[in-house]
Formats: sequence, structure tokens, C-alpha cells
Amino acid sequence: MAACTDPPAAEVVWRRCLLDGRDLSGAELTRAQLRDASFQRTILREARMAGADGTDARFVSADLSDAELTGATLREADFTRAVMRGARLARADLRRARMFRADLTGADLTGAELRGADFSGAVLDGARWTDGQRVCAAGSVGTCQ
Repeated sequence: MAACTDPPAAEVVWRRCLLDGRDLSGAELTRAQLRDASFQRTILREARMAGADGTDARFVSADLSDAELTGATLREADFTRAVMRGARLARADLRRARMFRADLTGADLTGAELRGADFSGAVLDGARWTDGQRVCAAGSVGTCQ
């Protein structure tokens, strides 16, 4: 079992850890256990988090630009004001996630589960929607136009 002080690594266990304000750019966090962890204002640009479990995690004002989150479980995670430009969220479980005022410009949501997710004020310009075909028009805020 890993501890909150362990360095980023595939399958690391950071449950309930406070990792606010860190620079984890390009971190390898594939299949990591991130339940109830806090990443507020954390830089996770180009982080590889495919298959990670971030249920109830807090990514408030975090930078997840170009992050790989394919197949991640992010139920009830809080992405309020997060920058997720170009993030790959294909097949991610985002049920009841909070995306309030998040920037999802150019993100890929192909096959993502969004039931109950809150996209109020979220920027969706150029995002690929869940059907994998539709690309949200410029000016899409809160819903994919």
C-alpha cells in the first residue's frame, strides 16, 4: 500500500491524499487509486491517468490540459474551474461529476458516461461529444451545440 508521500507511479495509491498546488505535469498515474484525494490548483498537464479511480476527487482549478483520462472512474469528482483543454476522457465514468465553469475546449468525451454531470458554464468549444461523431460548435457553453 502506497502513502501520500510516494512519488507518482502507475497504480500508486493516493486515497484521501492532499496533493494541492503540486506540479505533476506528465505524471504516470495509470490505474492509480485517487479516491477522495484533493488536487486543487494542481498542474496535471499531459498526465497519464487512464483507468485511474478518482471517485469523489477534487480537481478544483487544476490544469489537466492534454491529460489522458481514458476509461477513468471519476464519479462525483469536482472539476470546478478546471482547465481540461484537449483532455482525453473517452469511456470515462463522469456520472454526477461537477464541471462548473471548466474549460473542456477540444476534449474527447467519446463514450463517456455523463448521467447527472453538471456542465453549468463549462466551455465545450470543439469538444468531441459522447457519440464520437458530433463536435461541439464554437460558443458551446453548458451544452454541446
